[in-house]
Amino acid sequence: MTLLQRVGYYLGGFSIGLIILAFFLNGKKASCSYGPESRVIKNINSKRIVYSPDFEESMHQMNLDTLSINKALKRGDIDFSKSETRKEPCSVYYIEDTFDSSEISFLVENCDSIATLSNLTLKDD
Repeated sequence: MTLLQRVGYYLGGFSIGLIILAFFLNGKKASCSYGPESRVIKNINSKRIVYSPDFEESMHQMNLDTLSINKALKRGDIDFSKSETRKEPCSVYYIEDTFDSSEISFLVENCDSIATLSNLTLKDD
């Protein structure tokens, strides 16, 4: 068997494998969250989200809605230097995101079955 035949067989099998993978993963919410930030964001979003009373009051004062907070929870950046990742029983994460031309930040207390949002702040640019 020549080198050209081997490469042909390899590419044929590889392309068939890609087609099968595309068929099985089509429409599924498969993701590759290997980084620490994306794993924490995914873990928080898999739980029931609860707003603390001061958080809800700050939301109303800043004219923010739950949609903007949910966007921040999905695409926000976690500042691990301001977070308490080893706190017992619930870790606390500091999340930052931009809303319009301002930057919002808040704390998420990540427990086993619930994530509580608190300390919402808005920093104008």
